[in-house]
Amino acid sequence: MIFGKKDHLVGLDIGSSFIKVAELKITGKGPVLHKFGYTRIAPGTIVEGRVMDMESLADNIQALFKSQKIREKNVAISTGGHSVVIKTINTSTRPEKELHDTIYSEAEQYIPYDIDDVNIDYQVLGESEFSSDQINVLLVAVKKNLVAEYIDLIHLAGLNPKIIDVDTFALQNAYERLPYENREKTTLLIDVGASKTSLNILKENSSLMMRDNVSGTNQILEKICDEFDITVDEAEQAVGGKTNDIVSQDRIQEISLRVAQSWCSEICEVVDTYVTSTNDAKVEKIILSGGGVFIEGFRECLLSELDADVSIINPFEGLIVNEKKFSDSFITQAGPLASIAIGLALRRIDDK
Repeated sequence: MIFGKKDHLVGLDIGSSFIKVAELKITGKGPVLHKFGYTRIAPGTIVEGRVMDMESLADNIQALFKSQKIREKNVAISTGGHSVVIKTINTSTRPEKELHDTIYSEAEQYIPYDIDDVNIDYQVLGESEFSSDQINVLLVAVKKNLVAEYIDLIHLAGLNPKIIDVDTFALQNAYERLPYENREKTTLLIDVGASKTSLNILKENSSLMMRDNVSGTNQILEKICDEFDITVDEAEQAVGGKTNDIVSQDRIQEISLRVAQSWCSEICEVVDTYVTSTNDAKVEKIILSGGGVFIEGFRECLLSELDADVSIINPFEGLIVNEKKFSDSFITQAGPLASIAIGLALRRIDDK
């Protein structure tokens, strides 16, 4: 039996366009990529982070596990979007029990939802840069009904949800495994998915600012559908390069570039807010992940606007990979989509 430890988990990233699954084998030499796969789900299955078709999605998850021959039932999943609130707050240094009570009593002022409707967690980031008597605390709140929905989904798929993480944290977990990265440089992790973009500004693996917005590659499909009066399925086929007498490929490129430029503008606003609020010189590195990395012109726009090194993540670099099992072409294509699933697969039961 390959996995003897009881804390072993499979990483399951449930996106609104693809679901991805990763399973690792932990060895003395480091984590080994054991299984990885992904599959597209029907448009409208997940809308704004909420599951619209529970049975269909559960079937998709079961089929993906079967296709990858994954037998482990314990999974780590994650969520994000407007139902998740992430705030870095500042409070006075105090014993852990008092800190816990203080954060829970003060959380309401930072969360735009009824405090009874959310699950709250937090992590102490360290001493405040402004005062030795203050500490920075990362506060996370997730709507209870969203958590319940995903737990029901995982159970319906015949699996056991052991950890529910946040997409941004899972991506950071995968990033921290990467070799050769200069942790002293201020780094921006950007994950552009189908319906959500997550931003995380880091330095020395400490998160300095996080933001989620509702931008994503679905914007491109929606604009193509509107302009050419076609279905989402037809728009996806056209974007994928399949011939269509109605849709002009040149026009698709124009639409994609315009949407990518709007992403770039939103990202620049977040970076400007960070620089202004912290007096930091600038963001020095940008690492991209998610389906948005394949949109032509996006990377170039960031390069011109932010004057930073821009690269596309390859989360497999932090793992031992059997080249006979996973080809170079597969790794190149899957890498930008794999980060969150791998970050989740690195988790262990009872992790904080």
